[in-house]
Amino acid sequence: MDGEHYFSAQPAGELSLREITVELAGAPRRLQTASGVFSPERLDAGTRVLLSNVPAPPPGGNLLDLGCGWGPIALSLALESPHATVWAVDVNERALDLIRRNAHMLGLDHVNAVRPEDVPDSLKFTTIWSNPPIRVGKNELHSMLQTWLPRLDTGSDAWLVVQKNLGSDSLQRWLDTEFSDMSVMRTTTNRGYRVLRVRNHAG
Repeated sequence: MDGEHYFSAQPAGELSLREITVELAGAPRRLQTASGVFSPERLDAGTRVLLSNVPAPPPGGNLLDLGCGWGPIALSLALESPHATVWAVDVNERALDLIRRNAHMLGLDHVNAVRPEDVPDSLKFTTIWSNPPIRVGKNELHSMLQTWLPRLDTGSDAWLVVQKNLGSDSLQRWLDTEFSDMSVMRTTTNRGYRVLRVRNHAG
């Protein structure tokens, strides 16, 4: 992190693009990042744990990456589910610009990189994958999850990766209490991160 809040809507400083190579969907991909977004130099450990410990995404429907950054999760969803519509959601305009560039470079025209308010209210999601921005604070994080988790299709799962020392266990307890019509379980502990699965059982 370069000292700037990566969840700023308009990061300060000029856009200075850099190229990195990361492995997504089983192959190396050359992608663009920049300062003012989360983990611009590499695929961060939490996202790596998430991508290594989730099942294949649904082949169709609307798939959501919540807090997409420069796009490793959304791009992975798009690469693995070419017939789905992938929604890459972030408040950071620079991040959205980067993921649009990266999706174009990879030929992924089924990625929609948008601000939260630009996702149609009627959409339901067949999965949600997220490395949520824990450092925005508990109230903001809870509000974000209260907004998006109820938009899971019936029988669909959200997969969240949270660092243990940043409150993964307390978040799991809150999810259990807040979403009584959903089941919450820890599926993976790896490198100090937990992967939580939230399944919507409600109709």
